[in-house]
Amino acid sequence: MTRPRTGPAKHPHDDAPDTRAEFAEMARLPEGPEKEALRRRVVEAWMPMAERLARQYRNRGESLEDLQQVAALGLVKAVKRYDPEHGTAFAGFAVPTIVGELKRHFRDHLWVLHVPRRVQDLRNRVRAAHRELSHSADDRPPRAEKIAERTGLTEKEVRAGMEAMGSFAPLSLDAQLPGSDDGYSLADTLGAQESAYDRVVDREAVRPGLSRLPHRERQILYLRFFCDMTQSRIAEQLGISQMHVSRLINRTCSTLRAQAMAEAN
Repeated sequence: MTRPRTGPAKHPHDDAPDTRAEFAEMARLPEGPEKEALRRRVVEAWMPMAERLARQYRNRGESLEDLQQVAALGLVKAVKRYDPEHGTAFAGFAVPTIVGELKRHFRDHLWVLHVPRRVQDLRNRVRAAHRELSHSADDRPPRAEKIAERTGLTEKEVRAGMEAMGSFAPLSLDAQLPGSDDGYSLADTLGAQESAYDRVVDREAVRPGLSRLPHRERQILYLRFFCDMTQSRIAEQLGISQMHVSRLINRTCSTLRAQAMAEAN
């Protein structure tokens, strides 16, 4: 039976029970029903402290009920691991254990990416049902249809919630691909920027203007940029001066550029 402390409190939890006798008895007892029942009584006695610690982490994206369950799990671990022979008061051992469990929960379950509220709700309902149905005799994880039956969701919604349970943080691009033993990562699957795309865009942008050019200007551009002929050879072939060819190329390119910019705007 737990007894309230008398006199001034020795730690921040003013209503902390005095369970020293229970812990001494548990240290003496072998594993069995009697020791387990004593553990449950100690856990129940210290549960208000665990719930207060859980409330300190509310409004961070997780429901208070889930946080209290995590804190309760930390308390159970603390009760099982506590050894009164070490001379540390139980509260001094339990508080870091419970807080560590809460922080680990946020590390593993806090959303890093923006996820639609509907998906978060599905995840919470699926996780609660998954926890309730996981205590089967064969320890098999519950199937989607069982979770759907428990939650009233469709199997498609259950699968979406199950996928969301493991999607709190983005996977690093340096992560090695499954089945790869040569260090091949996600980053290695990404394509590099293709410079030819810009040329395709430029050609399509000037195509309407090219079709409107006089025959001689189109011919000069073709010989210069597609046949790679020099201005002097073009002048010789067309029977005009090289200077005239240069002026026609500059003027025509400026016209095409201006038309493409105007059509883009």
